[in-house]
Amino acid sequence: MIKKVVRKSKLHDLQSEKDDLSYWLSRPAEERVAAVDYLRKQYYGSTERLQRVARVIQRSVGRKKDLADLESLGEE
Repeated sequence: MIKKVVRKSKLHDLQSEKDDLSYWLSRPAEERVAAVDYLRKQYYGSTERLQRVARVIQRSVGRKKDLADLESLGEE
């Protein structure tokens, strides 16, 4: 008969977080950025471009008095 073995352990303990932080702070900035880029590529895929977000904003053109009149019409 096969015996089931279960082990419980914490995913995060304070000492390992401190060790991770001290390790990454000891690495040069270029290496840290490369590691973040590697993780980003794994998560989002290997696209080299950033996503673009575009918004179209329509602005009224005219004299301030005319614009104020238009705004007051919209409030009624």
